[in-house]
Amino acid sequence: MNSTYLQMIRGEETSHCPVWFMRQAGRSQAEYRRIKEKYSLFEITQQPELCAYITRLPVEEYNVDAAILYKDIMTPLVPIGVEVELKSGIGPVIGNPIRTAEDIAAIGALDMAESLPHVLETIRILTKEQLKVPLIGFGGAPFTLASYMLEGGPSKTYQKTRQMLVTRPDLWDALMEKLTAMSIVYLGAQIEAGAAAIQIFDSWVGAVSAREYEARIYPFMKELITALKTKFPTTPITMFGVGTYHLLPLWRQLPVDVIGLDWRSPIADAKTMGITQAVQGNLDPAYLFADWPVIQREIDRILAEGKEHGRHIFNLGHGVVPEANPDVLKRIVSYVHEVTAR
Repeated sequence: MNSTYLQMIRGEETSHCPVWFMRQAGRSQAEYRRIKEKYSLFEITQQPELCAYITRLPVEEYNVDAAILYKDIMTPLVPIGVEVELKSGIGPVIGNPIRTAEDIAAIGALDMAESLPHVLETIRILTKEQLKVPLIGFGGAPFTLASYMLEGGPSKTYQKTRQMLVTRPDLWDALMEKLTAMSIVYLGAQIEAGAAAIQIFDSWVGAVSAREYEARIYPFMKELITALKTKFPTTPITMFGVGTYHLLPLWRQLPVDVIGLDWRSPIADAKTMGITQAVQGNLDPAYLFADWPVIQREIDRILAEGKEHGRHIFNLGHGVVPEANPDVLKRIVSYVHEVTAR
């Protein structure tokens, strides 16, 4: 078992700096694209053997130090009554967006064994039979899930979301309570099935101010993470979002083990902010299309900042884009392993 990812988080000596990529499963891989010609994302995730195959593909192709379960952050919303359609070129579209207190009251509770047994079976197949690296389970944070449910789909302004947060804190809190409870069940079940770590994607929470985050989002994140750490104290948890530099002083107060940094958030600043957790990141995905000497210089800069911080997991500052060249990703992994070998 290659445990460098977990060892780095724990502050143990590692043979090299661990590397993995967000959205590494699928996206730019030729084999994945062939599979997607036959099946939708939801159809793939409902077939444990196929889903496990896609999850492990990047481990075999890129030699990364961790796998992340192939699925979508929308996966647990369907069983609790949210009508989700993944539209090509658009993203998740919600057929019954939240508008009233009655809409929130109608949100159901999540029963993993009844509604999502295929997710648990995929994890068991990977961890008991196939992987030689840790498997990262994941979920969307309550705010990001709420943003889709309120906006009706992807948004650039998150106006409806921020509007409810500010003008109807009673409704906002009720929605957060439902999604926090669901997330505790969902992420906990992934750990029980065999996931070695969890990453929480609060992809769009950068849209809110630090003041509003502290008042109306932080308490629910603390509740969620504390519940998981109480039951699974040795399972590391990573927080990640986009455009969240202003929230890092609050994130460092959460009981998380890793803070993921997007490309706008310098790793060097993490130490000055008092972040003692391991950091993850943060190559701008735009560099995947640069000439190799340019990529190499940027990797060297990031690794130097990571080494200075003390505990660093190399990753992108966001996910792999579909147009990325798999050969470039493979070369990045090889280079990071080579220059950080101890």
